[in-house]
Amino acid sequence: MRQAEYTTRERLLTAAESLLLETGYERVSIRAVCAAAEVNPAAVHYHFGSKEALVAALLQSRLGPLWESSMEGLEGRGASVAECVSGVIDPLVVLAADPIGRLHLRLLSRLVLGRQDIAWTARWFTLDPFVELLRRQHPELPEHEARTRWMLAFDLILGQFGAPLADDHVLSARAVTTLRAFVTAGLES
Repeated sequence: MRQAEYTTRERLLTAAESLLLETGYERVSIRAVCAAAEVNPAAVHYHFGSKEALVAALLQSRLGPLWESSMEGLEGRGASVAECVSGVIDPLVVLAADPIGRLHLRLLSRLVLGRQDIAWTARWFTLDPFVELLRRQHPELPEHEARTRWMLAFDLILGQFGAPLADDHVLSARAVTTLRAFVTAGLES
């Protein structure tokens, strides 16, 4: 990617993040993002294609590194299901402790739970690696069943961490422990 394109792209991501934090998803328009980034009004469409794709790119750039560092080591050593669940949840606990992190969680929840048709490009934003990890521990499990279990697990996890009506509610340590145990049991059953 050329330097000018990267700069415009990053300016759009930064402007979108700031506006989303200030006014919320519903009130942020593509035009407002372009104006805040001081770029051509068509820049979001050129670089991302849509508001949803802009938000997905923002989430992948901000959350992707957290999940990568959490999950990559587990994948290489054939981690247990409980370790994989912790690898998913632990970065979310960190994000939930910060207002910007909570914004990211609400946005991720909105896209995933709303079944938005997003072409995720970051590896840990798709179900495939999670399905592979689960099937290593339970090879008898059909691929479609492993996929369904992870979809339900992410629905529950994101519903707890990113519920749009939860405002700035942060899960207690006890609730996180219960969530971790419940999701692990559901994946292994």
